[in-house]
Amino acid sequence: MTMTDPLGDMLTRIRNAQMRGKGKVSTPASKIRKNVLDVLQNEGYIRGYAQVEYDGGKAEIEIELKYYDGSPVIKEIKRISKPGRRVYSSVGDLPRVHNGLGVSILSTSKGVMSDSEARNQNVGGEILCRVF
Repeated sequence: MTMTDPLGDMLTRIRNAQMRGKGKVSTPASKIRKNVLDVLQNEGYIRGYAQVEYDGGKAEIEIELKYYDGSPVIKEIKRISKPGRRVYSSVGDLPRVHNGLGVSILSTSKGVMSDSEARNQNVGGEILCRVF
């Protein structure tokens, strides 16, 4: 069976693992997932991630989740642009997540980046997800 929304699947795996208090979660590897995880790591929402290669050419990403005083650092992680409905935004219309406390992750012509970085580089794009 093919997966129609691999990024949404990864975000759901992170959300479910944090609800259960897990330290690590694994997901199949892809470029877009790695790019989103780079932004999450740079913004301080996850500890890090590593790619694990298996026999047969299969690869997975192991994500180390981050907790503070026993509660997850990520309070909310939500997919915005979905395969059935893409959501695009110009740089002037980029939404602020919880008055600047959260971050939106965008796919732009200059790569995957956070909303603040997109404002600095003056580019808009597809809003992939929102994290708080």
